[in-house]
Amino acid sequence: MTPIRSLPRFVLAASLALLAATASFAAPPPQAQREIDQLISALGGSGCQFQRNGRWYAATDAQAHLRKKYEWLRKRDMVASAEQFIERAGSQSSISGQAYQVRCGNAAAVSSARWLNTRLAEIRRAP
Repeated sequence: MTPIRSLPRFVLAASLALLAATASFAAPPPQAQREIDQLISALGGSGCQFQRNGRWYAATDAQAHLRKKYEWLRKRDMVASAEQFIERAGSQSSISGQAYQVRCGNAAAVSSARWLNTRLAEIRRAP
């Protein structure tokens, strides 16, 4: 193995730059960021309940949970659209694999994927 000192400086610099580039993450496109933020905010302000792993939570707790999952995905450059956010963070537990549910008022619970996709369509229709 070649000692680091004997490597030409440009090789060492290029290696460090590559390492730094892979350690950083790319943010989703601005439109996707806006849509994801709007989806998370819509859930948080909905007054609905959110079921995760068999337990019901307030919408504000769900909002905080989905923000954490979104940040985790962003740091790993794993979300480039609102659809990917819904699929990878908003539809099921990463731990148990159980689907999330949303229940608003006296209405029957629906899958969070359905609820979030409905909100996404509304966001995209708005002027």
